[in-house]
Amino acid sequence: MKKIQILINSIEQIKEFMRDTDKFSVDLDLVSERYVVNAKSIMGIFSLNLSQPVQMDIHAEGQQLDEILEVMGKYMVR
Repeated sequence: MKKIQILINSIEQIKEFMRDTDKFSVDLDLVSERYVVNAKSIMGIFSLNLSQPVQMDIHAEGQQLDEILEVMGKYMVR
């Protein structure tokens, strides 16, 4: 499992994020404070405080992890 920090703070970014996460068959979770939601759930995403970065837990390994990190790069907080 890999943990990254991402920021998605506009409706357009959320729409794009949903399309991007839907490409992968692995579990992706978003963690904000004490809440953990499925990153592929629009209702889950809107239940989080998106005014600040959230942690994304990626449950993948190897080449699949590399592909996910490449796609998620545009949302990552560096």
